[in-house]
Amino acid sequence: MSRYRPPREKSSAYITPEGQQLLQSELKELWKVKRPEVTRKVSEAAAMGDRSENAEYIYGKKQLREIDGRIQFLAKRLDKLVVVDRTPPDPGKVYFGAWVTLRNVEGGNQGDTVRYRLVGPDEFDREPGFISIDAPVARLLLGKSVGDEVELTMDGCDCIHEIIVIDY
Repeated sequence: MSRYRPPREKSSAYITPEGQQLLQSELKELWKVKRPEVTRKVSEAAAMGDRSENAEYIYGKKQLREIDGRIQFLAKRLDKLVVVDRTPPDPGKVYFGAWVTLRNVEGGNQGDTVRYRLVGPDEFDREPGFISIDAPVARLLLGKSVGDEVELTMDGCDCIHEIIVIDY
């Protein structure tokens, strides 16, 4: 029986140098440390006899499949990613990798500020304030300059935010 899987939106193939390093470190950890450790445990469990009722063996094989799947995903994804490691020609505008500080000027908690960094879909949410370049908020901010205003819905409130700082 096959299940319907809705098509996934294509994600951007951009990543910061820091994000690339994190993915490479994860791949290395899985390949050099985690996988050999789980393989050893599976071998030990297999040596105990009947594998059909051996929970350690069954669980270990499941872990290996998950690790192998993640290794395969990371290897393919790292090959496709484009590392954005330089400042754009116009650093006064919001582009990939920018830190953007916004101040609420209308609605909600006026005067409050928020700070976001526009990063690749593989690295968002690793740190507070990291948002994917594919997120609606990031799309609103792209190409804007200091002083521009954007309307954001935050905590159920439609608020107008002004861009007050752009850093790279």
